[in-house]
Amino acid sequence: MNTVIRVHEYGGPDVLAVETQPIPTPVAGEIVLRQEAIGVNFIDTYFRSGLYKFPSLPGIPGMEGAGTVTAVGPGVEDLSPGMRVAYPATPGAYATFRTITADKVVTLPDDIATSTAAAIMLRGLSVHMLLREVYRVQPGDDILVYAAAGGVGLLMCQWARHLGARVIGVVSTEEKAQLAQANGATDVIIGTDQLKERISDLTAGRMLPVVYDSIGKATFETSLSCLAPRGLMVSYGNASGAVTGVDVGTLAAHGSLYLTRPLLMTYIARRPALLHAAREMFSLVKKGVLKPHIGQRFPLRDAVQAHIALESRKTTGSTILIP
Repeated sequence: MNTVIRVHEYGGPDVLAVETQPIPTPVAGEIVLRQEAIGVNFIDTYFRSGLYKFPSLPGIPGMEGAGTVTAVGPGVEDLSPGMRVAYPATPGAYATFRTITADKVVTLPDDIATSTAAAIMLRGLSVHMLLREVYRVQPGDDILVYAAAGGVGLLMCQWARHLGARVIGVVSTEEKAQLAQANGATDVIIGTDQLKERISDLTAGRMLPVVYDSIGKATFETSLSCLAPRGLMVSYGNASGAVTGVDVGTLAAHGSLYLTRPLLMTYIARRPALLHAAREMFSLVKKGVLKPHIGQRFPLRDAVQAHIALESRKTTGSTILIP
């Protein structure tokens, strides 16, 4: 049988219900995937809470996972049972078995573990988007990364340092500061008090060409104040709540700033883009540049505890569920 986690009504972690369903059957263009590891991300909490809406309720949260193909539907030619695959951004991950469109998955290199893939697909491809597409980081750039000890944050520190950037990380504790520095952060700031002044000191008043803000509502204005004129504000998360009611005149007041709210699904909507980004990411994993840090593992049935840990900021690195 198939263990799944479903949401029947929006709310807190307690709405995540453990249920049993039959193993699904693929239709044309689909595969059935027996998942061995499932990534847990903040976007999962947004769908659970209702900040983002499922197409209909009940819904199954989760956006990334990895495992082994067990069946293929009509028209699927490039995949067959027994192949190891992973995917980065397709809802419905919290299940032992799931169907997924074949063109949404990538095959895993032999030396990439399924647990590693589940810890890096959504996060790692998000980092590729942020550092190589949204703003193409260059050697010598000063960049600000919030939640620098989280799953995305650690990969950003590693990848950006590899690109020659100076990474200024923001974290909440001394322990997380040490972790961020061990993964490539050049400077780490604990908390956001007087962040603008501290960034000014670190950059000799130049401020920053780009800020990567995954926190959202609580840090939006502060982030704008850390940018140099014509700098880019990248708001890509809502950990403290969604940013609403933005006065575009604020961008002018801070120096003709640019603002973007990127979504990975847009950047990898075409399969060639997905394959290109995945190849680049896997290559850096093999070279040891990217070292996914799995800080927490929970049984799939304990998804409630995984969400509680994530939202209480008690996690470091990536969190995965094991079916």
